[in-house]
Amino acid sequence: MEAPHNSPAAETAPETAEEAFPGPAGAVPEAVAVTLTVTSPEQMQDLGRRLARVLAPGDLVMLTGELGAGKTTLTRGLGEGLGVRGAVTSPTFVIARVHPSLVEGPALVHVDAYRLGGGLDEMEDLDLDVSLPESVVVVEWGDGKVEELSEDRLRVLIDRATGDTDDERREVTLVGIGARWAGLREELA
Repeated sequence: MEAPHNSPAAETAPETAEEAFPGPAGAVPEAVAVTLTVTSPEQMQDLGRRLARVLAPGDLVMLTGELGAGKTTLTRGLGEGLGVRGAVTSPTFVIARVHPSLVEGPALVHVDAYRLGGGLDEMEDLDLDVSLPESVVVVEWGDGKVEELSEDRLRVLIDRATGDTDDERREVTLVGIGARWAGLREELA
């Protein structure tokens, strides 16, 4: 974004696959990045509905962005697009919510890992590895905590202007990691 900000998402948003996955040559998984501009909560929710059309059981979606960036709004759209039961709200205080499908599709497992400090070991009690094969698992604040669940995952980085502003514009970068997401650009077209 052009507006001045100090967004943690912006500070960590990768420009290249090498930046997203530093390490020895050859250690970078296949990655495809698409950046979109969203100018309202309604557009963020609509992006979630669009993404839901390409999601399938076993997909892991990791959402990154500061408080108020639109992670839950995007997930609400995912829930609508997947046709799941229950209102999608922030799972901050319950850590995880399961929304069963009403249309014989995958359930939506919505996790907020903000208060969880450790890696996958601390999240083991949530049984995400058991839920993943038949569900779409969306983890807010999951960077550094759930990558081991799947080699193929979709990172969604949401950047917004911070400070004294009412700018609702967001830059949303979708980073598809692994062979599952090789056609991400085409699927979103």
